[in-house]
Amino acid sequence: MEHISRSELTILLVEPSDTQRKIIGAMLAKEQIGRVETAGNVQSALDVIYKHGVDLVVSAMYFEDGTGLDLLKTIKQDEKTAAVAFMLVSSEFRPAKLEEFKQAGVVAILPKPFEPLHLSRALNATLDLINAEELELELFDINEVRVLLVDDSRMARNHIRRVLENMGLKKITEAENGAMALTFLKDHAFDLLVTDYNMPEMDGRELSEFVRYNPDTAHIPIIMVTSEANSAHMSNIQQTGVNALCDKPFESAEVRKLLSSLLGH
Repeated sequence: MEHISRSELTILLVEPSDTQRKIIGAMLAKEQIGRVETAGNVQSALDVIYKHGVDLVVSAMYFEDGTGLDLLKTIKQDEKTAAVAFMLVSSEFRPAKLEEFKQAGVVAILPKPFEPLHLSRALNATLDLINAEELELELFDINEVRVLLVDDSRMARNHIRRVLENMGLKKITEAENGAMALTFLKDHAFDLLVTDYNMPEMDGRELSEFVRYNPDTAHIPIIMVTSEANSAHMSNIQQTGVNALCDKPFESAEVRKLLSSLLGH
């Protein structure tokens, strides 16, 4: 498959402030982005997306006619636009507000102001997501690896599934929580478990403990996906037998390294 480069990307910058649009637009120009469209609110952004099509939306948090989350959810819930990547640029720092974006499958969250290095990394993550490249493993045919994906957010599952499918993983079973995952584990064999941490009924920790202490499933590698991967209390999670913690946003480059390590030998 032919890969696209930065110069071939079409980006929609959604920002209510003229000054901020100019500043961020200039930074995107320095990154040699092919085409940058602009919009000042949610509705005009949707008009551009549906009329012209874009690869990436770079959006602020608050507008006079809604929020960046409204825009993100509208994009992700429509099959025609679900593949459009989304990057949040905001001075918002409250974890609960940012958590909603992480759960919905953003490629990156940048602060205001941000450094060119932050933008460059986020653009690389976007290109990694867009440019599908099958992962080659010595011991497994990547197309035959059986994955159980567990997350209570449908949008988060959709994002993680897309990242995994881009690497050649085709056999993906989805579960909405740990309790549902257990029913699949009892009846089917899996080679990899990718699970969220915070879930109703049975969370990722409880699910991981069940998998590790059950002789029939103890061998399955576990990747736990969480927006709290670097927090102090998450350091104890790996004692439950989790092989790796992975941050939300779920980045292709990081996941590729984890899969190579867990399945490659």
